[in-house]
Amino acid sequence: MFDKFNLLGFGTGGWGSALLEAAAITLLLSVAGFALGIVFGGMAAAGRLSATRLPRAIASAYGIVFRGVPDLLTIYLFYYGGSVALTALGRFFGAKGFTGLPTLATGIVTIGFISGAYQAEVYRGAYLAVERGQFDAAKALALTRIQMLRFVIVPQLMRHAIPGLGNVWQLVLKDSALISVIGLVELMRQSQIGAGSTREPFLFYCAAAALYFAIAGLTGLVFGRAEVNASRGVVH
Repeated sequence: MFDKFNLLGFGTGGWGSALLEAAAITLLLSVAGFALGIVFGGMAAAGRLSATRLPRAIASAYGIVFRGVPDLLTIYLFYYGGSVALTALGRFFGAKGFTGLPTLATGIVTIGFISGAYQAEVYRGAYLAVERGQFDAAKALALTRIQMLRFVIVPQLMRHAIPGLGNVWQLVLKDSALISVIGLVELMRQSQIGAGSTREPFLFYCAAAALYFAIAGLTGLVFGRAEVNASRGVVH
């Protein structure tokens, strides 16, 4: 039995280093995708809150599409649709054969779009939760719009948004496993490779689950600390 656990070691024949490297790729994919989602989500939230009809319609359509279409299907559409377009562009310039998109970049962009659709609702709800009197007080102090956002609105918005963003992060972390379907060797894919090579699927999938749990736990502490810091000085 202990021989099986040697498969997870770092010596000859051990898969420990490969699994840790794959876990690092998973973390990079998740963090970059989440960060990109902040950009998309912020723009979509601004669109939803806009007084103009067109930005509201575009932002609403974005949310409906990326929250309504299964994440796995979205990954396939981004990768194969983008690869078809890239191949056609290559043939236009004389290249031959199929040209696939970089899997890591595709994964980051796809997760960015998906998480942005969820983050948009978090930011919109947090903005609406800010007391209207804060806006009036900022105007009374003759703050510019940028100053109002920086010193008054955004700090209070983030206090309301962080718990919801923590939930979105967990979604992003789980969605990162789906990127394996387009060939990226992240934690889930590396576990599949190890399980197939050693015929020990239960061992490798348990190891993957432990690493996912460790990532989720450590990042959960980060969000918890951020929530405490954002709520500092707030009287409940």
